[in-house]
Amino acid sequence: MRLLFFFLLTPLLFGQQVADRGYTPKVDNPAWPEQNGPVILIDEAHNNFHTMDGRYKPFADVMRADGFRVKANRAPFTEKTLAEGDILVISNALNKRNVEDWSLPTPSAFSAAEIKAVRAWVENGGSLLFMVDHMPMPGCAQDLARAFGLSFSNGFAGKPGEKGPLLFTTKAGTLRPHPILKGRNAQERVNSVATFTGSAFRADASVEIDPLFVFPRGWISFETVDAWEFKNDTPKVPVEGWYQGATLKVGKGRVAVFGEAAMFTAQTHGKRKFGLADPKAKQNLTFLLNVAHWLAGILEP
Repeated sequence: MRLLFFFLLTPLLFGQQVADRGYTPKVDNPAWPEQNGPVILIDEAHNNFHTMDGRYKPFADVMRADGFRVKANRAPFTEKTLAEGDILVISNALNKRNVEDWSLPTPSAFSAAEIKAVRAWVENGGSLLFMVDHMPMPGCAQDLARAFGLSFSNGFAGKPGEKGPLLFTTKAGTLRPHPILKGRNAQERVNSVATFTGSAFRADASVEIDPLFVFPRGWISFETVDAWEFKNDTPKVPVEGWYQGATLKVGKGRVAVFGEAAMFTAQTHGKRKFGLADPKAKQNLTFLLNVAHWLAGILEP
């Protein structure tokens, strides 16, 4: 019963969530003059749940307010298409099989050639912001994640009886020290970030990863066969010490990976606001800007 109570409202929220069209980001100290910053490509070529003019419009608005140039990518990843941007944003890509059917199997959203192209692009200096929510997204993202030595649990990261967003904090030790938390000045310091369900991932032993969000004791990945159908025999994987946010350097490039995407946009469900507009996510906007600045190379590596 406690397990069902934890997830009771979330499926309705996820299924009917829309961009908060009334959200206006306030960026006091833009990194670049308007339309003079690096080019951000938001992927829309892989049945993405979040798109530039859809649920990720507030994300795009934040980036534009900071001076970035934001464009949609609607073509398969190749050396040519990736060369058009400085930062590639991939949020909740899906295989066509899972667009309407959120059940197993969850094939890769990306071809082997695309994965090879993204890996080479990052090694040569590109920056990747890679976001994956709960099942079926982790399964669809798994092959691309493995190209960087990462592995997602294809489930729902949660804790029975826990309600509301998960707060990662420096005080609790779940938000780890990182240049992203320091920002460019004292006004950009971050000590708390809220996330909304999502997934968990870990890194191969050979990967030099810099953790940001680390799951505390008691958190589990509920690996469902069908999204939102939690049963007594649903496999449960303990994820204490796993990540919901981390960065790594790959060759000349940078990668920031998060097992949750709503925290970087503003959305509504009825009268409820969540993501950047959630009252408990007071520092999420600053954190998002700091992540973008780190990917752009204006914060310490």
